[in-house]
Amino acid sequence: MDVAQFVASRGGVVHRAEVIEAGASPGRIRAAVLSGEVERLRRSWLATATAPPLLRTAATASGRLACLSAARHRGWWVPPQVEDLPHLHLHPHAAVPAVPAVLHWTIPLVPSGPRALVESVVDTLEHVARCQPRETALVLWESALAREDISLPVLRSIDWRSTAARMLTAEVTGRMASGLESIFAARLRRWGLDVRVQVLLAGHEVDALIGERLVVQLDGFAFHSSSADRTRDVAHDRELAAQGYTVLRFTYADVLHHWPRVRRAISLAIAQGRHLAA
Repeated sequence: MDVAQFVASRGGVVHRAEVIEAGASPGRIRAAVLSGEVERLRRSWLATATAPPLLRTAATASGRLACLSAARHRGWWVPPQVEDLPHLHLHPHAAVPAVPAVLHWTIPLVPSGPRALVESVVDTLEHVARCQPRETALVLWESALAREDISLPVLRSIDWRSTAARMLTAEVTGRMASGLESIFAARLRRWGLDVRVQVLLAGHEVDALIGERLVVQLDGFAFHSSSADRTRDVAHDRELAAQGYTVLRFTYADVLHHWPRVRRAISLAIAQGRHLAA
């Protein structure tokens, strides 16, 4: 058995007992460590040289990835300005690890077993709700609904421990196509505005509709970068204008880095009644 290949196939960091259960002898494991094929982390974990740093940190700390770190590991959309310090879940009676990290000392909502290096999706959502500002937490919850095998009814049936998590179940929609839309809609709803996302108008979905007539399109990185994309967007904007809609278009940088500019444009359009039906 190729120990290094097996460890790599399991994500780069594996409990030693799992390698033995897969057929490797203790002698073969020692040989792989001595040759540099794998590295031993503490007593029980084996890692390849290319193992994800966050997983190495979790194994070294005898914990598991939690909160933002678990979200990043799973590929959820995390706002770029959010901190990079590792978040680790530890049992309430565990020793304090030597690595610098944000520590979550809780009993899991969903037990993951002693060999798990990443907490469950449900525990990640609970920790995000407790730990992060409301806007960041909402973005991550929307991203989880888009990427994970969990539905909104299931999410709302869970017996959450924190008030913050219970409040998020009432606010999350499961309809956001991107983190950018989540941030935008959350900020506008604080104004008490009627904001709907992913509304079908003139044959195509628009990112947001404020009231009855004010359309907002958000140009993220993924879908608006080519000449063909721009031509399609302009044609749709023109069709919407012909039907009596006002269209405002903002970029990723506008929403994340120049929000006052976005706020002024929308406020002016509302003051002019552009969101009202004729």
